Amino acid sequence: MGYHHLALAARDMKAVHAFYEGVMEFELVKVEIGPAPEGGWAKHFFYRMDDDSKFIAFWELHDVPGTEDFETNLSKAAGVPDHINHISFDVKDRAELERRREKWRAAGLDVLEIDHNWCHSIYTKDPNGNFVEFCLTTGAFSKADREEALAALSADEPAFSKPPASVKVHQAKAASA
Repeated sequence: MGYHHLALAARDMKAVHAFYEGVMEFELVKVEIGPAPEGGWAKHFFYRMDDDSKFIAFWELHDVPGTEDFETNLSKAAGVPDHINHISFDVKDRAELERRREKWRAAGLDVLEIDHNWCHSIYTKDPNGNFVEFCLTTGAFSKADREEALAALSADEPAFSKPPASVKVHQAKAASA
């Protein structure tokens, strides 16, 4: 079973739209507009990620009590480092991962690239300040992997995992003059 959509609040819906449709290539396909149960009203925008079963959605809130100073960065709101709470999207192959990395760089975004030994990831930040990731699974999971994961549930001092095979930072491409 997959998930249907992830819904997040946004402060600057125009910036969110420019990023998620223009840079991430997710198509805005639906908006629901109506009153909020707490008071005020909201727009709920849905972006198709792959097909009509997978979406990311954003709330634009208007006069909803208690939302005057809300935090859009999930990690900051939780009081943890930025990389902890992040949104990861899959890619079908290495060529798509590389294309996405270069699209981010061309859009003026720095990109962190990590080969985690079992998956290969690229990361940047969205207009809400959240880390977003494109990830390609490059390995298979073994019975030993599952046993190690189960043991880690109760281990107070587990052995550290093998460090990433590589970590690279790709600077944003300079804007054309």
